[in-house]
Amino acid sequence: MKTPLRVFLALLGAFIQAVGLCNIHAYANVTEGGVLGATLLIEHWFLISPALSALVLNALCYLFGWKTLGREFLLYSAICSGAYSLFYALLAPYAPLWPGLVESPLWSALAGALCIGIGAGLGVRAGGATCGDDALAMALSRLTKIDIQWIYLISDGLVILLSATYIPLGKLGWSLLTVVLSGQIIGWIQKIKVKKA
Repeated sequence: MKTPLRVFLALLGAFIQAVGLCNIHAYANVTEGGVLGATLLIEHWFLISPALSALVLNALCYLFGWKTLGREFLLYSAICSGAYSLFYALLAPYAPLWPGLVESPLWSALAGALCIGIGAGLGVRAGGATCGDDALAMALSRLTKIDIQWIYLISDGLVILLSATYIPLGKLGWSLLTVVLSGQIIGWIQKIKVKKA
């Protein structure tokens, strides 16, 4: 895949993820697994701020990804994560764009899964990762030869399962639905065949 297309996919994926997290997850009390869920779990049980735990967990995941996937991975990850932060900052003053959507846990879970799945899938397809758990999933998929959607399902499912120690099961059910769907969507995007020019 040529560099301009990869950069475009990284930027588009970051934008779609920012739309989903800024306009849906931030207002609907539906969460993802991965680093985000892990930081909340660590804060609850160990009183360590997500500002610190996210920094450490993301750094460890990116380091693992870099060791496994190489320098190019870090470049596209910088594009993905930097663009995500920029798009989130630009969208936040106008959120939520769909106030009626976030009142329904089912529609929030489905719409959030689409945004996260498509956005992260495009970023991963470009060769980068918006956050640490994407880097971890990419690296583990390459090392184990297990399809990436199953890596996401296992890691996110584990975080959500551990979160059941402090979050009501009803709320976790919607998050689990989002995690399962978004992970599968990422996997499907990775399997799309692209004709070589």
